[in-house]
Amino acid sequence: MTACGTGTQPFTFDGTDPDTGTTDSTGTTTDEASENTGTLDTGTALPPGTNEPSSTEDVLRFEADNGTGGLVTSVTYIPKDDEFIIDNLGFDGANVYKRDNQVGTLKSYAVYEADTITFDSLTGEPIDQIGLYRAIVGVSKNSEDGEARSSFAIVRTGGYEGYGFGGFIYERNGGVTLPTAGQARFAGDYAGIRVFSSGGGLEFTRGDMTIDIDFRDFNANDAVKGRVFNREAFEPDGTPITLGAGGLQLPSLQFTIVEGAATLTENGELSGTLNNTIVNEQGVLEEYETGTYYGIIGGDMTAAGDGGELVGIFVVESEDPRYENITVQETGGFILYR
Repeated sequence: MTACGTGTQPFTFDGTDPDTGTTDSTGTTTDEASENTGTLDTGTALPPGTNEPSSTEDVLRFEADNGTGGLVTSVTYIPKDDEFIIDNLGFDGANVYKRDNQVGTLKSYAVYEADTITFDSLTGEPIDQIGLYRAIVGVSKNSEDGEARSSFAIVRTGGYEGYGFGGFIYERNGGVTLPTAGQARFAGDYAGIRVFSSGGGLEFTRGDMTIDIDFRDFNANDAVKGRVFNREAFEPDGTPITLGAGGLQLPSLQFTIVEGAATLTENGELSGTLNNTIVNEQGVLEEYETGTYYGIIGGDMTAAGDGGELVGIFVVESEDPRYENITVQETGGFILYR
């Protein structure tokens, strides 16, 4: 899909044809998907989504409804207009997200925005919408049966108390063939949205990302490791943000390895925890950001295949060093290749 800088295929997360509005019988909806996510040995539960996933079928996951996040129920792309229809979020105009006119792309991913003003349907009086609804959308450069092999969408707003309304969805179309030996590195772009516990707006982030997997021991120790690095933060208008003295940008995030824990399932899903540390004003090393990552591997990773790819999401929280008693949540998405 050229709208997202990668791939050429339109996609929808809810099984609705973006041109005709009819339902594709092969589509997966969040209503149809099971809430029974299962838990990996790392202690991290997979998000709600496809019931009893297998290595030969599509897999879809979405953010659980926790009262603020997890409210996105469908995401549909309209190719002819380069627009997204995103359902179930209050005061985001007509649910139509157009390309952001200030930050159109983050690395290889596209940024879309909702209307900030709509009008009373009877009187025509203008009504301000809440917050700055933004969506980051990523689409694979590879296709599977006429669809993008991997896709993700993140929607957040900074206008509500807490971390604001929104949600994320990520999916694999088609199956996966995992190797039984050797190691692999997936690498690519990362992009995210930061929102604040005070309802104080939002910021964007971007960076680089790698994930390494030991397939010989994928059910034992050191199965998955990785990091997000070269992270930059900036305002919705593109202005760079200084988060600390000397122009400090966001520190790298490391995937946490759990001793003896299985982090990868046979159907190609993975999950675990992330964290990093900073040196505080007293010169002491302390934990800064903590959170969870989720991913799905797709494609053929054998010698006869194309190497496969990995789509996913991570969510981390931290204290913001610029403000007193304000925490920040960052939700990021990625599609990585070998």
